[in-house]
Amino acid sequence: MNSIKPFAVFALIAALALPALAAPKEPPSRPVEKAVKERTGLVVRWQQDAAAREQAFADVRVRLKKPLTVNSAVQIALLNNRELLATFEDVGVSAADLREAGLWKNPEIDLSARFPNHGSAVNWEVNAAFDLLDLLMIPLRKRVAADQLAAAQLRVADEAVRLVAGVKSAMYELQADGAMIAHRQTIADISSTALDLAQRQHEAGNINDLALARQQAAYNAARLDLAMAENARREHREKLNRLLSLWGGDTAWKIADGLPPLPESDTALRGLESLAVAQRLDLAAAHMELGSIVRGLGLTKAYRYVGALQFGMDTEHDLDHSNVTGPNLRLELPIFNQGQARIAKGEAELRRAERKLEALAIGIRADVRALHDKLAALREAARFFQNEIVPVRRAITAGMLLHYNGMLVGNYELFATRAEQIEAEHKSIEALRDYWMTRAELERAVGGNLRARTPIKARAAGK
Repeated sequence: MNSIKPFAVFALIAALALPALAAPKEPPSRPVEKAVKERTGLVVRWQQDAAAREQAFADVRVRLKKPLTVNSAVQIALLNNRELLATFEDVGVSAADLREAGLWKNPEIDLSARFPNHGSAVNWEVNAAFDLLDLLMIPLRKRVAADQLAAAQLRVADEAVRLVAGVKSAMYELQADGAMIAHRQTIADISSTALDLAQRQHEAGNINDLALARQQAAYNAARLDLAMAENARREHREKLNRLLSLWGGDTAWKIADGLPPLPESDTALRGLESLAVAQRLDLAAAHMELGSIVRGLGLTKAYRYVGALQFGMDTEHDLDHSNVTGPNLRLELPIFNQGQARIAKGEAELRRAERKLEALAIGIRADVRALHDKLAALREAARFFQNEIVPVRRAITAGMLLHYNGMLVGNYELFATRAEQIEAEHKSIEALRDYWMTRAELERAVGGNLRARTPIKARAAGK
C-alpha cells in the first residue's frame, strides 16, 4: 500500500494542475451571424443537427412559394447553399482545435515485470510521467488556436458576403431577361409582319427578289436573337438554382418583378477605399492569420532548446518484497537540433503572410476604384438611354406613324423605325442591368455594404 500513496498524491497534484475548461461565452458561429446580419440585413445559420437543417428547409420552401425578390433569393442562398454550409463547418473544426489546444496531454504509464529463474517472487516496476513542456505551452497554444478560430469565422462570413453578391448579380440578370425577351419578341413580330407583307408584294410583282431576301434575313436574325435571349434566361435560371442549391420541384420558382430603377445618387469614391479596408472580412482574416503566425513563431522561439520535458514518479517492487519509489525527470539535450530550421521556416512563413496581406489590401483598393469608375460610367449610360436616346426614338416612331398615316412613308420605313426604338429600349435595359450587377460587385469589394459599419471583431470561444 505504501507504494500507491506517492502515485495518489502525484495524481491529485496533476488533476489540480489541469487547466480549467471554461464554457464558451457564446457559440463560435455568433460572430459570423452578426457580421452577415450587419452587412446584408439577412440571417445565416450554422446548421449543426437534423432539426436545424429541417427548419432551414422549411424556411426555404416558404419563400419559394412566393415570387422571388432579390432579398428573398439572397436569404434562401444563405440558408441553403451547400458550399456555404460546408465552409461553415470550418468554424466547428477550428473551435474543436481551440478546445484541444487547452487540454493537457494524457499521462504515460510504463509497466514492466521480470520473473526470476527460481522462486515465486516477481520484480516489477511502474513509471507514470507527465509532459510538463506541453503544460507550459498551453496558454500560448490556446492564443494561436483562438486566432485561427477568429480567422475561420471571418473567412466564413466573407464567403457569405461573396455569395450574396453572386446571388444579387444572378437575380439582376434574370430580372433583365424578362424585359429583353419581350423586346426581342416584339422585334420578331415586327419582322414577321414585314416578311408577310413582302411575300404578298413579291407575289404581286411589286418588289424584287433582293428586297424579299432582305426581309427574310431580317426575320431570321430576329428569330435567332429571340432564341438566344430565351437560352440565356434558361442558363441564368440554372446559375441561380446552383447558387440557391435547388433541384427537382423546387426549381419551379418565379421572379417577382423587373430591375429596380436607378437610385437618386451613388456613394462618392472619397473614403470608399478606407471603408473597404475597414470592412473587408477576408482582409481581417488575413490579419488574424498573420497574428497566429507571429504567436506560433514566438512559441517556437520560446521553447527551441526544450525538446522534451517530462516529470513522473517511479516505483519498483524488488524480489525481497521491498519497494523503491521516487521522482524521475526526462530532458532532451539540444545538441544537434536547436530549432534553427523551425525558426527559419516560421520567419519565412511570416514574411510570406505579410506580403500576401499587403497584396490583398492593394488589390482591394484597386478593385474599389475600378468598380466605382465602372459604376459611374454605367450610371451615366443608363441615364442617357432613359432620358435621351429612348425618348428621341419614341418621338421618331410617333412622327413616322403620322407620316405613314399621311401616306408619306411606306410600311417598311415604319417597321424599321419601330424596330430601332425597341432596340434602343433593349440596350437601355442592358445598361441598367450592368449598373446593378456592377453595384453588387462594388458592395462585395467594399465589404458587403456601401454604408459604414463597425468592423467585425471575431471573439473566439474561450479566448
